[in-house]
Amino acid sequence: MEDMAPRDQGPIPAMHETCSPDQPLRPECFASDCPSRDIIDQIADKWSMMILSVLSSGPTRFNEVKRRLEGISQKSLSQTLRKLERNGLVTREVLNTAPVAVQYNLSPLGRSLLPTFLAFYSWTKEHMHMVEAARAKFDARQR
Repeated sequence: MEDMAPRDQGPIPAMHETCSPDQPLRPECFASDCPSRDIIDQIADKWSMMILSVLSSGPTRFNEVKRRLEGISQKSLSQTLRKLERNGLVTREVLNTAPVAVQYNLSPLGRSLLPTFLAFYSWTKEHMHMVEAARAKFDARQR
């Protein structure tokens, strides 16, 4: 009988060494030391995607972003905006008004993400009923 045990092929290379955007994803593209994992973690969470969508219509003040995102706390909004700014996706401008106001806008890098986010959002709308049916089927089996 043939030995089916996995063979040690040495350490898994990081994504930047083995994977490129023009190649299909392979399991080694998700190595723990791959820098893409950190970026995905930083921009693909629920609030980040929603904030980027809100900002897609142009410069928006902090409180307007908060009003448009039902359920987000001030703390979560502040933290997420800072994270997006740190990653170069959002710009922050302090307005010389009384009282002082802050507005946020998508940077060119942030704008480059819009087609991807819009495609993802379109997919969710188009397939929502299928996901809900799968959830109901799964939940029925769990009872």
